[in-house]
Amino acid sequence: MKEINVSGKKREDLGKKASKQLRKEGYVPCNLYGAAQADGKPEALAFAAPMSELRKVVYTPHIYVINLNIDGESHTAILKELQFHPVTDALLHVDFYAVNDQKPITIGIPVKLVGLAQGVRDGGRMNLSIRKVNVTAPYQRIPEHLDIDVTNLKIGKSIKVGQLNFEGLEMATPKDVVVCSIKMTRAANLSTDTETAEDGEAASEGESEGEAAPAEA
Repeated sequence: MKEINVSGKKREDLGKKASKQLRKEGYVPCNLYGAAQADGKPEALAFAAPMSELRKVVYTPHIYVINLNIDGESHTAILKELQFHPVTDALLHVDFYAVNDQKPITIGIPVKLVGLAQGVRDGGRMNLSIRKVNVTAPYQRIPEHLDIDVTNLKIGKSIKVGQLNFEGLEMATPKDVVVCSIKMTRAANLSTDTETAEDGEAASEGESEGEAAPAEA
């Protein structure tokens, strides 16, 4: 994954009024979650980050490893959860999850279909059922996207998560989930019907030509 830098400042006042004021100043309230504490709850660091810096990691299809600098303290993290305003769609809150070299993480990776499927060449339509597949691996091994070769995929066939195999990655999405499939279209169906009819006519003509004419007395 690509890396990106985001700065932040710790926040002591966690109330709604303080959060509202931060947003007016161009900041977004954030939490950085880490290892679980003795009571089982994840350790959390409350901070605020400039909207100008968060925009580049929030409004993008790419997945980043985020190097957080919070009041001079360095943390490596990934995006965990985003909260938007239900009406204005403004970014209200961001949760980050701290990562390290030893502990694997589970994250959704975008799917990228590679090649022109045989079924599409035959007139079918590609249907992408899921845009991301959850995988588990050390964060250094997480790719930007999963390249899935669909060149030999035919009409009526599909690729499921259980068929995917990427070195160093464990699939966390259920194996029976369909990633993509080729659907029959009306054009492809008409083409098939036409070919069948033509084959039938050709066979009939062949049989007629093969019949011997009755001998004259």
